[in-house]
Amino acid sequence: MKPFYFDPHLIALISHLIFVGLFILDRIIALVRFFCCIKSFNSVSMNGHPEGDEKSTSKIQCGYLYKLTLGCCLVLFMAYALAGLWCSLHDLDVKGSLFFMGADIFIAQAVAWLLVSLCVMAYPEETTENKLSILLRLWWTFSFLFHAAILFMDIIFMGEKNKNFPYKVCVDCVPIPICTFLLYIAFRGRLSSTTVSHHSAAELEQPLLHKTATKINHLSPFSTASIWSLMTFSWLNPLFSVGYKKPLELEDVPKVVGKDSSQEAYMALQTNWCTNKKVGTKDIESPSMAKIILLSVWKGIVINAMYAAAYTFATYIGPYLIDMLVEYLGGAEHFAHEGYVLASAFFGAKMVESLAQRQWYFGAQQLGLRVRSGLTALLYRKGLFLSNGSRQNHTSGEIINYMNVDVERIGNFASYMHDIWLLPVQVFLALVILYNSLGLSCIAGLAAIVAVMVGNIPFAKLQDEYQDKLMEAKDKRMRATSETLKNMRTLKLQAWEIKYLHRLQDLRGVEQGWLQKYLYASAAVTFLYWAAPTFVSVATFGSCVLMGIPLTAGRVLSALATFRILQTPIYNFPELISMLAQTKVSLDRIARFLQEEELQSNALENVSKDFSIDIAIEIKDAEFSWDRSSNKSTLRGINLHLKHGMKVAVCGSVGSGKSSLLSGILGEVPKLAGTVKVSGTKAYVPQSPWIQTGKIEDNILFGNSMDRTKYEKVLEACALKRDLEFFSHGDQTEIGERGINLSGGQKQRIQLARSMYQDADIYLLDDPFSALDAHTGTQLFNECLHGILKSKTIVYVTHQVEFLPASDLILVMHDGEIVQVGSYDDLLQSGTDFLELVGAHHQALHTIGEAEKGRVVIQQEDVRKRFCNALENELEEVHQNEATRDQAQKNKDDNLLQIVQEEERETGRVKLKTYSAFITAAYKGALIPIILAAQILFQTLQIGSNYWMAWATPPVENQKPTVSSTVLILIYLVLAIASSICVLVRSLFLATAALEASRRLFTNMLTCIFHAPMSFFDSTPTGRILSRASSDQSTVDTDIPYRLGGLAFAVIQLFGIIIVMSQVAWQIFVVLIPVIIICIWYQHYYIASARELARLVSIRKAPIIHHFAESISGAAIIRSFNQETRFIKTNLCLIDDYSRPSFHNDAAMEWLCLRLNFLSNLVFLLSLTFLVSLPKGTIDPSLAGLAVTYGLNLNIVQAWVIWNLCNVENKMISVERILQYSNISSEAPLVIESSRPSHDWPSMGTIVLQNLQVRYAAHLPFVLKGITCEFPGGMKIGIVGRTGSGKSTLLQALFRIIEPTGGRILIDGVDISTIGLHDLRSKLSIIPQDPTLFEGTIRSNLDPLEEHSDTEIWEALDKSQLGELVRSSKHKLDTLVTENGENWSLGQRQLVCLGRALLKQSRILVLDEATASVDTATDNLIQRTLRSVPYGCTVITIAHRIPTVIDSDQVLVLSEGKITEYDSPAKLLEDQSSSFAKLVSEFSSRSNKVTTLTSP
Repeated sequence: MKPFYFDPHLIALISHLIFVGLFILDRIIALVRFFCCIKSFNSVSMNGHPEGDEKSTSKIQCGYLYKLTLGCCLVLFMAYALAGLWCSLHDLDVKGSLFFMGADIFIAQAVAWLLVSLCVMAYPEETTENKLSILLRLWWTFSFLFHAAILFMDIIFMGEKNKNFPYKVCVDCVPIPICTFLLYIAFRGRLSSTTVSHHSAAELEQPLLHKTATKINHLSPFSTASIWSLMTFSWLNPLFSVGYKKPLELEDVPKVVGKDSSQEAYMALQTNWCTNKKVGTKDIESPSMAKIILLSVWKGIVINAMYAAAYTFATYIGPYLIDMLVEYLGGAEHFAHEGYVLASAFFGAKMVESLAQRQWYFGAQQLGLRVRSGLTALLYRKGLFLSNGSRQNHTSGEIINYMNVDVERIGNFASYMHDIWLLPVQVFLALVILYNSLGLSCIAGLAAIVAVMVGNIPFAKLQDEYQDKLMEAKDKRMRATSETLKNMRTLKLQAWEIKYLHRLQDLRGVEQGWLQKYLYASAAVTFLYWAAPTFVSVATFGSCVLMGIPLTAGRVLSALATFRILQTPIYNFPELISMLAQTKVSLDRIARFLQEEELQSNALENVSKDFSIDIAIEIKDAEFSWDRSSNKSTLRGINLHLKHGMKVAVCGSVGSGKSSLLSGILGEVPKLAGTVKVSGTKAYVPQSPWIQTGKIEDNILFGNSMDRTKYEKVLEACALKRDLEFFSHGDQTEIGERGINLSGGQKQRIQLARSMYQDADIYLLDDPFSALDAHTGTQLFNECLHGILKSKTIVYVTHQVEFLPASDLILVMHDGEIVQVGSYDDLLQSGTDFLELVGAHHQALHTIGEAEKGRVVIQQEDVRKRFCNALENELEEVHQNEATRDQAQKNKDDNLLQIVQEEERETGRVKLKTYSAFITAAYKGALIPIILAAQILFQTLQIGSNYWMAWATPPVENQKPTVSSTVLILIYLVLAIASSICVLVRSLFLATAALEASRRLFTNMLTCIFHAPMSFFDSTPTGRILSRASSDQSTVDTDIPYRLGGLAFAVIQLFGIIIVMSQVAWQIFVVLIPVIIICIWYQHYYIASARELARLVSIRKAPIIHHFAESISGAAIIRSFNQETRFIKTNLCLIDDYSRPSFHNDAAMEWLCLRLNFLSNLVFLLSLTFLVSLPKGTIDPSLAGLAVTYGLNLNIVQAWVIWNLCNVENKMISVERILQYSNISSEAPLVIESSRPSHDWPSMGTIVLQNLQVRYAAHLPFVLKGITCEFPGGMKIGIVGRTGSGKSTLLQALFRIIEPTGGRILIDGVDISTIGLHDLRSKLSIIPQDPTLFEGTIRSNLDPLEEHSDTEIWEALDKSQLGELVRSSKHKLDTLVTENGENWSLGQRQLVCLGRALLKQSRILVLDEATASVDTATDNLIQRTLRSVPYGCTVITIAHRIPTVIDSDQVLVLSEGKITEYDSPAKLLEDQSSSFAKLVSEFSSRSNKVTTLTSP
């Protein structure tokens, strides 16, 4: 039985006939549909069209793509018709080649293309959805694959003796560009981007009243570029033109549109995530993140894969043709004009390679950018809705790492994804060429390739392990760095900066250790990379010698060129495995985070006000718990029934659950049982102020439009107008990170103003008056709660009992339960919890009363004199206020600088001193000559080994070789080994230099940042510092040394190629020199724009991270105001602002590389033309072949030189940025050896202020204006004053956080400006206004320097009223403290800070509103503790609570930076007109009702 034979010719004919039949069927269906439409139209015309049934139609508007597509189809139809006719007339014999199409296939194709042309012509009329039919798209895809297969087989069988073969190759090449374009249209799926609607007459008669004007966005040139412009990146020319004339700003960079915008990328990922999540299992790895990304960008991946395939096939054409070229130069001509055909084939392959490579690389970067944008937006959205339980599992640093590290890694994988399938394709193509040249010895080559790949795997695993350890160490360092920078004020006040600096240096030391291992492992991999081609070639040529296969120059050079191409995939194989593993880890991490629990959707039931029956808040049998796994719920048995307009006060001791109750109403706490119903919009004011970086006005408006009347009322009610007058820019003043340039009271009032401007129905206020002085607190309570908000429902938490009588209802909480509910009068008669609170308040008032009893009777004359003096002082104050307002106005007119400025960036070229600083950072540049010498020697040996192989082998097979095969291989082996050793030396020394340079730069930057004054941290967002410590430092660690080295190595390699080519064709210098000049001009033209784009990329990343971190910390507030959508949009805008320069920077690099490739291809073409034009025997064919072999890499190496030159400058921006922060002006020395105080200083604690003058900057007004007074040692000093009067500034001057502009401060006779900062601050203790806890344990927070025993720590905890709470914990002193102390209430955090200060046992203790967040009873206990301190320290207390300072030995009253009064409380109370007496009187009158009701 005869075996069944598959005839390719017959299969091709049948395939074409099937498509012809399908197209004929499609046209018949179209005709039937057309006649049906005509019949229906006639019927309607006869019967009349019913009114209102007329519908609008739409038609596709034809553009250039439609016309070009139709033209291509008609051209192919005519070409194949003529080819079929010609074949029929000449009776062409096609039996010599299976893949040479005959007349039958030509005719079938002509018929098919005619039918396709008809379909395209009908496209505008038949299509209403702007989509091409699937049949057309399948045909165009089939045609491309069919012609590509024919061309590939032509190349494979090029040596076939056929007289028609040259013509056949030319004919087969013609359809490829047209079919490629049509393939692009097939994947695009449409021929137009515009659909023109034709409306009915009824629609056209409609008035235009409801039409709204739409803003036409400026489209990026990329979105409207022609195919030629897209292929050559010419759409970037306008941007380059602008960038060449001036430094680019963000406004000059076009916006990204379409699929490249963050909005579309986010929506695609979000849609696929939600769709797949519905069908996913409960497994934590489901749905697959990789699958979701593939579904979102699959079209782009397919198109990118086509470019990658085209590039891969094109790269192997040159090595395949080298043997034929050497044979031709040796005198063997297979057909006429073979030399010129070969030169054209070489040139065509290089052009296809250049175009495909650039489109492949840019497409991969574009896909990576889309994925990064979408994932960043997805993570941001998740962060906003993350439940508090899940939030405890992920610190803000970890979440930012997902964005900074994992998303970046996934985006970078786009450049590696095609290597998965390209690697076997490349190896297969290489084997085909090797088999064609060297026969069965290719098996040895394959074995060597496999051996090299397998040998790379252990090093790759080692490198991957070191990379993981390096990332872990970096994560720890960055987490500690972030926490340190956020709390730098605390570190400086506590004199802990040296300890934390050493801690970060130790963490960096661990990271440096892994970096060292990683870089040396990389050096080993680099050695294998350069040694691999040598090893494979020795194995292959050696097997040829053993098998008796003759070696010719053409075969050897063809094999060498093939091995050089294989060098990259062999090297990339372990890196690909590593990237796959790392990307999978990142995908899993992000998938796990995205599957974390979000806030309960049913935790809160929003009821419409129309159906609420006057109920604002209703809670029934509710149970809440922050920790679901805990046996004890946070809140239990909560029942609440509040009507609209009620004022409800919540009180209780520290940790009783007051703040948790408000969070429960907001739906923030996981609800275990019961129901919560809320009717109306909500506004929330948290206990810890959350202020956004930006203008004061923007913080108050919070996304709402400006209503000037309402805005002014809110400012007035919140007592902000006076504060704004003192800001140089008024409400346009930029607020620093976390409100760093605002006082605690100002932050509270701004966030209170924010909530009031929202005009919500329900207000939840968490003790907002604790940070305010008595006068301001009373004013805000009256103006806000009983003024603007009098008709609103208000639930307010307070520790100030004097605010309780004004409420309609009081909730008393204890241990997570509402133990008492009722009016003020009712609660006084029942229960003990409320009486304890009121009793503590009564005790405080009793203290005031005792102080008031000490006043003396004042004579009438003294009263008159004091009144006159007070009047004069008041008038003087009015004049001063007017002068201050005038100065403020002048400051505005002078446009003084804001405290937070745009991030500084250099312009123009990177300075030579930047390069010099980096190169000399490692052993003063001593290793550089050794590295360059090793590279020069390596390049010389490489050229020598290849020259030896070309010279020692004959050009044709029948010629006698110059040397024996053994000598040939041995010398080649020696040269190869020597060159490999040079590579190893170069790699090791480069890694050593990189390590030392990165160590020096990081140490200098970190030390400089820690020694920077506090004003630097006030005006510099943390994200800017973190970006330098993370991404910029990573670039310095692992990127820049190899970029600089790569530039030097590429230049040396380029010179080597030029030298080799000049040996056989020195005439190329005539072309090469002008080409080099043009390349330099291109580089100069390009770098002007690319440099600024790279700088924009580097500074646009920080705002995304900062906004992300800021939003996570304020997520509860954002949700309470229903502002999630606005914040998500803001995040998308920030992502687009980063994508714009990044997208155009990537494209700019390809723009340059493409032009450089074209120029080098031109040089290569002219060289080949010159070689094939010379008479036979003029030059040595072997040397000519060697020159061509090196010339194949000319475009790559030349582009590599320029690319490295530009990339080095772009990467050096990271060094530039690090050096910026290595030259910050430093604060005073920490220790001055020549002026160190004695060990027991201060022994008394006496503080003397002499004409103290302080201001925050030279262009700002004075905050303290000539303060002169003395704080006696061992006494308790109270400092009071209105918000913004300079109280906290005085303390900052005491700690030298701000250096005095004039005057001085003496402590026990020592001028503090003459001693070191560490010597000063280590002798002082402070409990700051904003309590700061560090991630760790109670022990590490109380005693970070590890100087005290457990007994001392427990004693400090007992004194700060936390001993019982910590003892009840399972872990005692090792009780966990999460990031920022979020698992402790604000009051508990303040008590920890108190314990920290008591443990230090300093002679001077400063309390800056230290008890503002605790209840009155706890405050009384703390004051009693401070009075009983055994070591008799000087206590300076800033407080708004009068009872806190009433028992002080001395009271200092400040007003607008001046001392108004300074005396004992009794003396000050003698004068009823004194400021202090007024404060006490106001507090007493405010508490009058409480006093009356609680008096015996």
